[in-house]
Amino acid sequence: MAIAATFRPKGMTLAQFDEIHRRLDAAGEGDNPHRLHHSCTGVDGDLVVYDVWDSPQSFEAFGGVLMSILAEVGVDAGQSEVAEVHKLVQSASD
Repeated sequence: MAIAATFRPKGMTLAQFDEIHRRLDAAGEGDNPHRLHHSCTGVDGDLVVYDVWDSPQSFEAFGGVLMSILAEVGVDAGQSEVAEVHKLVQSASD
């Protein structure tokens, strides 16, 4: 069962977002095949991150790596909202 996870990190800047991705890449998690979608919206200092994962287990495994990196970068992820995905449409270019 695929799940969607939405995060509203308190005060996260675009520079922090980019640094988190740099560290995820270095940890071999930047292009995790179990993460079906990743996007970030909002403005600098008020960002929303939205992911779709193939299963709750994949999300949990990634979370261990992510939470460590967030702590290193000084980002409070806040409380995530997780919900079952009922339909996922992917374009041919994905």
